[in-house]
Amino acid sequence: MRRHHAMARKDTRFRAAYNLILEYLASLPVGADLPSETGLAEIAGVSRTITRRTLARFEALGLIRWQGRDKVLLRAPTARDRIDELDGAGQNTDLEARFLEWVLRFDVPAYTPLSVAELSRSFDVPQYELKEFLAGLSQFGLVSRRPKGGWMMLGFTKEFAIELSDFRTVLELNAVAHVAEAPIDHPVWAQLEALRAAHLELRTRIDTDYAAFSMLDETFHKALNSVVKNRFIAEFQKVISLIFHYHYMWDKTEQKSRNAAAIDEHLEIITALEARDAEGAQAAARRHLRTSKTTLLSSLRHHDLG
Repeated sequence: MRRHHAMARKDTRFRAAYNLILEYLASLPVGADLPSETGLAEIAGVSRTITRRTLARFEALGLIRWQGRDKVLLRAPTARDRIDELDGAGQNTDLEARFLEWVLRFDVPAYTPLSVAELSRSFDVPQYELKEFLAGLSQFGLVSRRPKGGWMMLGFTKEFAIELSDFRTVLELNAVAHVAEAPIDHPVWAQLEALRAAHLELRTRIDTDYAAFSMLDETFHKALNSVVKNRFIAEFQKVISLIFHYHYMWDKTEQKSRNAAAIDEHLEIITALEARDAEGAQAAARRHLRTSKTTLLSSLRHHDLG
C-alpha cells in the first residue's frame, strides 16, 4: 500500500510538471532552444528525473527534437498535448510546498521539536525522505538539528523576514539586470509580453478578483528569475518565491489596494525592460521590492510576530 501511494505521488507530480512545462513551451516560438534540464526542473519545481520523463514524452509526440543537451521546439503545443491530472494535482503535492505552507500558516510555534514519525504520517512520505528534506531545508534557517538528535522548528520570525527580503532584493536586482541584457530572441520577452496582457486584464477586474494576483505575482517573479542560470541561486529562489506567495494569505486587510498597486509596480518594471532601460528597470524593481518587504513585515504584525 505504501508503495502504491509513493507511485501515485510520483505520477501526480509528473502529470503536474508535464503540463506546467507544456505551458512554458507554448510561450516559445517554434524553433526555439529549450532551457537545460535543470532550468526546466526549476520551472516545474520537480527533480531532473521527472523532467527527463516529460522531455521523453514531448519527443514521442513530436513536440521537440532532443539530442544530448540540445532541445529544440518543433511545433506549437495544442490542447491535445495536455494530460489529465489526478485529483489534487498541482495543489501542494510537492513536499516542499506543502511543508512551507504548513510552516507559514503559523500552525507550529517557533522552537517546537519536530517528530519525524508524525510528520511522515502527516505528509504521507517515508521517514528517510522526510529526513533528507529537513536536512536540505535546514540551510534556509527554518529548521535545525537538535543537539541530541531529531529536528526543531526555528520558525518564521521578523528577523528571518528581514534577512529574506534583503537577500531577495540582491537576487532579483541581479535577475532584472540579466533580463535587460537578454538577446531579442530570448523566451523571456514573449513571457513578459504575455504577463503585461495578464496584468492589464486583471487590473480591469481587480474589484472582484484581487485574490488572483498572488499566482500572477509568482509567475511574474519566476519569469524574471528564470533568465539567471546559477546552481547556487536556484534552491534559494524556490523557497523565497513560495514564502512571498504564501504571505498573501496572512493579512487580508487592504488586500485589494495593495494588489492593485503591485500590478502597477510590475507594469513599470515590464515597461522599462521592454524599452531596454536597464537603469529604469532597476529603479522600478527596487521600489517594488521595498513595497514587498513592507507588506511582508505588515503581515507578520498581523500575526503578532512583527
